[in-house]
Amino acid sequence: MNAVHFYENKTVVLTQSLNSVPAVDQDIKIKGRKGKVVSVVQIDENKYHVQVIFEKVVVKKPLLTAKELAKSKKR
Repeated sequence: MNAVHFYENKTVVLTQSLNSVPAVDQDIKIKGRKGKVVSVVQIDENKYHVQVIFEKVVVKKPLLTAKELAKSKKR
């Protein structure tokens, strides 16, 4: 078993005990976020640091209903 520490920039995202270490350019999903492995560094015999880049999350604004639009137009 290997201790794998996943990092985004310098922030620890997740630490897991895994049988196999992820490879570079492998697509992964951590905490519901899609990402790609950038680098893998072996620290000790069974400790690895994995750098991950996550996809940007796009926040969509809900559309205004006719009532809300009419309310905002009044002055």
